[in-house]
Formats: sequence, structure tokens, C-alpha cells
Amino acid sequence: MEAPRIIQLPKFFDRRGNLSVIEEMVNVPFEISRCYWIYDVPGGEMRGGHAYRRNREMIIALSGSFDVAVDDGYERRSFRLSRSYYGLYVPAGTWREISDFSTNSVALILASEPYDTDDYIYTYKQFKSYVRQQADTCP
Repeated sequence: MEAPRIIQLPKFFDRRGNLSVIEEMVNVPFEISRCYWIYDVPGGEMRGGHAYRRNREMIIALSGSFDVAVDDGYERRSFRLSRSYYGLYVPAGTWREISDFSTNSVALILASEPYDTDDYIYTYKQFKSYVRQQADTCP
């Protein structure tokens, strides 16, 4: 099973301002089917709090900073995203929670799948059951 990981995106430095590039199947390990962003999150609020069966994501802090907690059902890890040239790759079957948004932060999420409510696992209890089921079906 794949593990969540930070992927460094290319940085092109220029005195007029820096530039970074995202390319599917180059520095994003999947074909991008959907893109959305989260912004204007009130203090103390959390986003996410779910997992996907098929969808894979890359989460990037375009502005500001926030924490992303990821959980594969066995281990929980936390990443602080605060640079626009780092993306957090979140494989399918990973619980994720995004919290501690700084003022004016923007989280860009690139997704491998079109929006599909049937792909979501909405409760942690269902997620743990899904993880056990997946472990039972693996050789």
C-alpha cells in the first residue's frame, strides 16, 4: 500500500517572483480529473474528516498554512503545509483531516477521480471497517 508523502514541485526563481509547475504523471502521480480549493475557513474549523475508496489527492498550500493529518488505519501522521512548492500526496484508502488554517490560507486539492459521493467513507468507524476488510482480501 502506498504511503502519504511530500512531493517537492519544481521552483523557478526569478527576481520578479517565483514560479512552480504541476504536471500530471510527472510530479503528480496520477491523471488529474478534478481540482478544487478550500479558503476562508473560520478559526478552529476542520475540513476533510473522510477517506476515499478510489480517489487519490495532492494537497498544496497555495497561500498561508494548515495541518493535514493522514491515517491509514494503523498509523496517524501529521504534515504542516506552508510552502506552495510542496504537495502532500494522499493515496486512496487514507483518512484525512485538514485543520489549523492560517488567515487567508488557500488549500488547492488535485483529485484523480470526478466527484462521486459513493467513493466517500464518511465516518472513522466505517473507515476502520473498510481497512480491516481490505486487509482480509489482500493475499
